Amino acid sequence: MKLYSYWRSSAAYRVRIALNYKQIEYQQITPNLATGEHRSAEYMATHPQGLVPALELDGAHAGEVIAQSLAIIEYLDQLIPAPALWPEEPLARARVNAMAQLIACDIHPLNNLRVLKYLKTELGQDEAAVNAWYSRWVSDGFRALEAWAGQYSADGQHLYGNSVSLADVCLVPQMYNARRFKVELQDFPRLVVIDRHLSQLQAFAMAAPELQPDAS
Repeated sequence: MKLYSYWRSSAAYRVRIALNYKQIEYQQITPNLATGEHRSAEYMATHPQGLVPALELDGAHAGEVIAQSLAIIEYLDQLIPAPALWPEEPLARARVNAMAQLIACDIHPLNNLRVLKYLKTELGQDEAAVNAWYSRWVSDGFRALEAWAGQYSADGQHLYGNSVSLADVCLVPQMYNARRFKVELQDFPRLVVIDRHLSQLQAFAMAAPELQPDAS
């Protein structure tokens, strides 16, 4: 498989974790989002949104491309069911999805690279204002996650239950970016502990941005 990725993309980071967790070998192709390579005609032909991640399949579906990190991860979970990233019980699965979507659908879209660039270039906001914007939406989401972790974590080391789930796969990249943008985390002690535990697991550690081939 080929993963179109960018080292600082939290959405691509999620997919790297999932590929590692499923022990799937993959090749990274790394259009540079900072210089606009993702808007090239060649890449737009692969992924019409011009975003990362995108996963190009091999084998019987060679050449097919899946976009959107959660769709990619769901495909991988169905392709290789164990170890699972979702609980089997319907209510538990829904809760994991809710936590993952809080990050992927509520926090992330307000704070991704194109939004931050727009704030700076089109709206003329300085770095302090952009960081304040980032912190506001991350903190709003983290307050809910902190409460849910108190309700649903069985061991204090995972967001739900006592094993890795999609919620954890989404949490670690968002925590990485929160620290990058200097979000105050003292009000989220459960998330800090969970992130510390997960970041030491091989699947998560090997997906870290600074270890990627395009890191700079």
